[in-house]
Amino acid sequence: MAIRPEDFSKKKEEEKKKRVSLPNQEAQEIIDIEERYRQGRFKIQDLIAPSALKVNPQHLQLGDKYLRTIFVVGFPRYVAVGWFMPVINFNAYLDVAMFFYPVKSSIVLKQLQNRSGNLQAEMSTAQEKGLPRDPLKETALQDIEKLRDDLTTGVEKFFQFGLYITIYAEKEKQLDTLSEKVESLLASKLIYSRRVFYQSEQGFNSTLPLCDDELMILNNINSSPCASSFPFISADLTSDNGVLYGVNRHNNSLILFDRFSMPNANFVVFATSGAGKSYFCKLEVLRSMMMGTDVIIIDPEQEYKHLCDAVGGTYVNISLSSKSKINPFDLPRSEDPNISAADIIRNSVITVKGLLRIMIGQTGKSGMKNFTAREDSLMDRALIETYAKKDIVPGCDLTQVETPIMSDLQEVLEGMEGGSDLSERLKKYTEGTFSGFLNHPTNVETKNQLVVFSVRDIEDELRPMAIYTIVNYIWNTVRAELKKRILLIDEAWWLMQHEDSAKFIFSLVKRCRKYYLGVTTITQDVNDFLESSYGRAIVTNSALQLLLKQSPAAIDGVAKTFMLTEGERYLLLECGVGDGIFFAGSKHAAIKIVASYSEDQLITSDPKQLLEIAEAKEEFARQQGI
Repeated sequence: MAIRPEDFSKKKEEEKKKRVSLPNQEAQEIIDIEERYRQGRFKIQDLIAPSALKVNPQHLQLGDKYLRTIFVVGFPRYVAVGWFMPVINFNAYLDVAMFFYPVKSSIVLKQLQNRSGNLQAEMSTAQEKGLPRDPLKETALQDIEKLRDDLTTGVEKFFQFGLYITIYAEKEKQLDTLSEKVESLLASKLIYSRRVFYQSEQGFNSTLPLCDDELMILNNINSSPCASSFPFISADLTSDNGVLYGVNRHNNSLILFDRFSMPNANFVVFATSGAGKSYFCKLEVLRSMMMGTDVIIIDPEQEYKHLCDAVGGTYVNISLSSKSKINPFDLPRSEDPNISAADIIRNSVITVKGLLRIMIGQTGKSGMKNFTAREDSLMDRALIETYAKKDIVPGCDLTQVETPIMSDLQEVLEGMEGGSDLSERLKKYTEGTFSGFLNHPTNVETKNQLVVFSVRDIEDELRPMAIYTIVNYIWNTVRAELKKRILLIDEAWWLMQHEDSAKFIFSLVKRCRKYYLGVTTITQDVNDFLESSYGRAIVTNSALQLLLKQSPAAIDGVAKTFMLTEGERYLLLECGVGDGIFFAGSKHAAIKIVASYSEDQLITSDPKQLLEIAEAKEEFARQQGI
């Protein structure tokens, strides 16, 4: 009913009379506000609705978006559990609707009985006429009889199932491309689908969260295939043997896994500072030792000393003032008779030359240290002569020789034509400030189940050289004796800064499987690691990966490398300490890392908790009079 202007004026006068008790100015302000509200009033639909909707026979144009709905028209005889996961993980915006309409078992049983009788009659008639057997009819009869038994005993229920998928795209051509990809994914599972035709609006409405099925394109299906269509499943990573890594956040099952059962036992761990990566790795170390695995750790921040002392491990502190020394000229110990002394010397020369590039190489345009072609040739000859000076030559008995040290190389360079410049650069490590670092025979023993090499007290300039030397020493130890081992390299981005050290770690990761070794690489500087070609190759050659909480600056690179869905990206940005995603080959699951109280006391990295533990120890010692 229309309201006349004079009626509206009368209403305003009545409102004014109601407010006579208010001051005139305040009453007038209230009236003005109400008038502005009435003039600008709109509904919530006006805020969320698109500017326009255009309906075409095969798609919709909703504002600046193009939409198309695909529906399923047929299923194969058998569908595997989780067959719908490729569609859910498809990298595009999709709306999915599933409609289940229960059908009474009595109605279905009557129809199945009639169908079974018809098939049996047809088969009997064909047999009387001497016609060959029909495998399709026999299979159909077997399926019908099994379904009748399951429906009668209540094992199965019967449904009519509608499955609709609406695809969003920026352009019509992109919409066609995405539609073909989704159809191909369904066809790969023998699921037959069709695009809507003159039902675009009904298809779009059916996939809105309104529970309104306007298409009504249904398939007869029993409860087992319906259950296998459930889109949200989690990989089961529970095995009979292995280490408990945590709890599956989706289904609360245990993630119990043996890393040595994979094609390789390598592991990469990416996380921001304080996300729990060291906590997780120490937990794995502790539980792996319980299974009889030897562990070697490169510790840049002295985080593993408390654990090492608790289990009686060997803690080796590498620094300028430390008594523990490693000689980079040490030869690998090999029990393989097929490997000659010449091959061992050649490999040692290549390894030491890589270290020398980091130590005294010139920084090039790319920011990497290297030798010129002349310097490389000189250094190659100098290293061979340095070994020869100690009677280490092809054909000799390497078990009875004394290896050279850095001073021997300097003396050889001084006596070579054109080697004075390299010799001068090397003096800093033989006679200068860093002379106590790499210029001594090795006196480190690794005969223990847990060995930790600490590089916390080494200067930043020397740290890449120290880690390179330690890893090479560990590699020689691993090749000398075949044992089940784990090598843990914390803050591996230090090694990615230099091409030689990055290349060395990559070679180690590729070859370690033959020596029953698994390499765990940990880093918080994800971008630096993934931007290196060797860093990406290390990830590719690691069968296991763990992603904990990520920073917004690094999430794009991580998502691209590990092909994460939007939900997984959000999980890594918002998850708490100790939560993340665990990858094992093609399977992955959301993980929550859990530890017992006793384990937590041994592996914690929280400074406050460590201080409380130390104070408790002092108090106990004081009470015992120690």
